[in-house]
Amino acid sequence: MSVSYMTPEGYEKLKSELEVLKTKGREDVAKAIAEAREKGDLSENAEYDAAKNAQGMLELKINDMEKVFATARIIDESQLDTSKVTVLTNVTIMNMNNKAEVTYKLVAEAEANLKEKKISVSSPIGQGLLGKAVGDTAQIQTPAGLINFKIIKISL
Repeated sequence: MSVSYMTPEGYEKLKSELEVLKTKGREDVAKAIAEAREKGDLSENAEYDAAKNAQGMLELKINDMEKVFATARIIDESQLDTSKVTVLTNVTIMNMNNKAEVTYKLVAEAEANLKEKKISVSSPIGQGLLGKAVGDTAQIQTPAGLINFKIIKISL
């Protein structure tokens, strides 16, 4: 099982999401099942089937989140080395094809959010950038094809 390195904020967010799913999420599903059960014959009750399906999906999500939570390790960002791209570093890269620059923060899969420019270290771009230093070029296979990215800056 792989370790998920997280920021203190990401850890707390995961913890609170898991608590909500275990309490309110389970309560909501139980109510939906009870309401569907009151409508009669369960063998032909689509609402009951849907509620039971939702329960299964909720429990699967809770299980997946508990696995991430169990392997989560909080990283002290002040202890990180910015000479190379590592988890929790901000990296500014330039697409060598169109010269566009973008800055991403490499995070654990549970914290990844493209809108916030946080990409997972297990994503193709994240994997391609890990271990690179300023000035290095990373050749990364993307859905658009092979792209060369130059490392411009690494920071916290």
